[in-house]
Formats: sequence, structure tokens, C-alpha cells
Amino acid sequence: MGQTNILIIDDEEDMRHLAEMYLENSGFHCFLAASGLEGYEVLKNKTIDLIILDIMMPDENGYQVCARIREKYNIPIIFLSAKGEEWDKVKGLQLGGDDYIVKPFSPGEMIARIQAVLRRTGMTATEAQSRIQLGEIVIERMARTVMVADTMVALTLKEYELLLFFADHYAQALSREQLLEHIWGIDYIGSLRTVDTHIKTLRMKLGVADYIQTVWGIGYKFEVQTK
Repeated sequence: MGQTNILIIDDEEDMRHLAEMYLENSGFHCFLAASGLEGYEVLKNKTIDLIILDIMMPDENGYQVCARIREKYNIPIIFLSAKGEEWDKVKGLQLGGDDYIVKPFSPGEMIARIQAVLRRTGMTATEAQSRIQLGEIVIERMARTVMVADTMVALTLKEYELLLFFADHYAQALSREQLLEHIWGIDYIGSLRTVDTHIKTLRMKLGVADYIQTVWGIGYKFEVQTK
């Protein structure tokens, strides 16, 4: 298996190097950035599998950086912050974050959370490059991009994972429970309405290429309709 690349964005030098030490000792390869601007440059030039993103930073804070990253990339993001209030966690997750680690943290907790997110997303730099074309939709697995009718569509990580899961299970009826477990993980504490909400926004973004169909009493399936 190839190396997993992790980008650490944190304005505190000591914290960057501490996290780097933890991760390098566990077999990950790290890239470091002291600001969102530096982080964007790394993303332009390197294949990154996961981002550790601090919230309290000068200039752009972590929430703003996350929002900008989500405009172009579907890379998993774990927020890192001394702010442990419930509202902060909710805001981070709503903006497209995949998990939240509160400082101070143990090496074991950081590694476990990273591994859990990577398992859920199933994406590494060694994933075979391939293109999926379904009707007006083109999915580039390696670039993690989605085109609809030759136009780039910005999806959140969860929306992208839903679309990819549908594509990999083409024309199969999938229950909300299946989707919730695969995309959010078996330990996710939330209702099945989470699935419905994300599918609603995904449908809106797909527009003319909305091939998601409701299967009454079961859930959803994805199939291009021929006329």
C-alpha cells in the first residue's frame, strides 16, 4: 500500500511539528502549512489524502479555509482546536468537516480518528485512477471531481461519497440504513433524516443529471433514465 499524505494547517509551529511527529511515527507522510494560503499552495501541487485543520488562525480562520477548500476539493478534513463547545463542533461539521479533535489530545486519539475517517472515505493516493461516466455525469476518482454537462460541480465530501456509492451500486435499491452506515459510519449518532437532507442537496446540485430515484419503503437508487 502506498503512503498516505496528510496536510497539517496550523499557525502554531510547535503544534504542527508535534502532530507531524505523531503521524510520521504511525507511517503517514506529512506536509505542513502555517496558514490557509500556504495550505492552498500545497493542495495545488501535491496529492493529499486528509487535512488536519486548526480553527483559531490569524487572517483566515479554519472555518473560512474549510469553506474555500470545499469549493474545489473533496478531501477529508479533521478540525483541530482548543475550542470544545458543542456549537463549534456542529459548525465545523456543517461546513464540510469530517471530524473534530479538541486540544490537548493524545497521539492515540489523533491516529484513531484519522484512521476512522480514512476508512469511511476509502480514499488514498494509491487508489486506481479511473473515470466513471453516467449520462451527463463524469466522476474522476483520482481528482475527486464531478462534472455535470461539462460543468464542474462543487460537492461536499459527504455528497461526493453518496454519489460515488450510488455509482458503484448502479441501479441497486439502497436503504437509508445502508447509506448512513457506509457514508457516516456505524458509530454515527444521528437520524436517517441526515441521509434525506444530503440527498436533497445532492439532487439540487446535479440538476439536469439528477438520476437519484426514491424507492418507496426502501430508500434510493441511482439509474440513468433513457427516453
